[in-house]
Amino acid sequence: MTIQLHNTATRRKEAFAPIDPDNVRMYVCGPTVYDRAHLGNARPVLVFDVLFRLLRHVYGEGAVTYVRNFTDVDDKINATALARKEAGAPGTLEELVAERSDETIEWYHADMDALGALRPTKEPRATQYIAQMVAMIEDLMGKGFAYAKDGHVLFRVREYDKYGALSGRSVDDMIAGARVEVAPYKEDPMDFVLWKPSDDDLPGWDSPWGRGRPGWHIECSAMAYELLGNTFDIHGGGNDLQFPHHENEIAQSKCAGHGFARYWLHNEMLQVEGKKMSKSLGNFFTVRDLLDQGVPGEVIRFVMLSTHYRKPMDWTEKKRAEADAHFRRWKPYLQGREGSKVVDDRIVAALSNDLNTPLAISVLHQLYKEGSKDSYEKMAASLRFMGINPDFPWIDSDNAEPNIGYGLTSEDRKHISKVYERWHNLVRQAKAANGPEKQELFAQSDSIRKVMNEAGVNLSIWSQATSGEEAVDDMRFDPEKVREVYVGFK
Repeated sequence: MTIQLHNTATRRKEAFAPIDPDNVRMYVCGPTVYDRAHLGNARPVLVFDVLFRLLRHVYGEGAVTYVRNFTDVDDKINATALARKEAGAPGTLEELVAERSDETIEWYHADMDALGALRPTKEPRATQYIAQMVAMIEDLMGKGFAYAKDGHVLFRVREYDKYGALSGRSVDDMIAGARVEVAPYKEDPMDFVLWKPSDDDLPGWDSPWGRGRPGWHIECSAMAYELLGNTFDIHGGGNDLQFPHHENEIAQSKCAGHGFARYWLHNEMLQVEGKKMSKSLGNFFTVRDLLDQGVPGEVIRFVMLSTHYRKPMDWTEKKRAEADAHFRRWKPYLQGREGSKVVDDRIVAALSNDLNTPLAISVLHQLYKEGSKDSYEKMAASLRFMGINPDFPWIDSDNAEPNIGYGLTSEDRKHISKVYERWHNLVRQAKAANGPEKQELFAQSDSIRKVMNEAGVNLSIWSQATSGEEAVDDMRFDPEKVREVYVGFK
């Protein structure tokens, strides 16, 4: 099956053709490890985890190399390490920086593991590749693309005539619309730092330009070249990295003579209850915050994947509750199913169509409605393929809700009962009315009855006392549609 991916560089969906099908290579910009990963940090992890799983499925587990870096050279990490040193912590500043990085990387792994994300093939730290960065900077200087001044080394942006092609901006537009640092050591405001000096209060490494540390952008170019070669298949990250980070990566790598990435993928950003996540709005939280509140990693993952990666993702309490309800409904039919390892072809087709996770999730619902042993086996295998444990281990079997007919949850029963009550009142009013009013009331009640019938519920035999078995069609029940009708009456 051919994988189709939307390539940011060409602004269109393209058939993915790896350079070498036996050595598919992907690089994703990883976190700066100064603190806990917030919920927005988790989105690219899950998006590219799905792609990693798909590539392994199509080309073979041993044929895919996935590199995601850790940026462990950063002013926020330095500030934490310096504060510890001033508080009397033993060790050099570099050792305290490494200690802080070790700590936050351990947190990061624990949190992403809880979300079902596979570990990348390689997870390089920037501090492990300083020599490669220095060599690349020297090469750029030798070719006239970079210059040194006042202990800094900077890249000459205007020397690369395709700068801005990825994000679709001109250099002049970028200067007008971006916060560009104007500094006396710059030849041009758009020039960016490849190397910067470090004083005694900052970690640093020896270089031809004095003791210092690398700029952010050179890290990924050097590590990608070292670990994936001159040219590799896919480069990914959040939409916010297109400019300046990815533009700068492309410029310095191309000018160094590297082919660099052939396909570029970017995920959209995350909101919370329709608003940008912000500490000032009180809606900022980390992945660990949710996990500690009892929100299972599988639920976080399912909610994240319910929105296509190229659309803004809105985390809401409603979506969390709905995902949890789905899992409670599914658990009795899926737990312990290890017989089939065959992922449903429709799931693979959906993900092969530019990682269409919402479509894949709709297939899961279809498999559940089919209600056969084979469909449940495929559903369990498909959930595992998508990184979700179909045993839903956090749900106590006694608290799963398959106990009424098809497996109605208490929420389902509430929704159906309220809709029934509305429908029944309309019928009663219609019988007591005359003329046009009678016809209008019957038309309203009939419309509700038809919509509910399409959702698998026969209102004519539903009542508050019913068990639900005779009123709900196992194969057609659609709780989302029922909920839409219910919400319309609130």
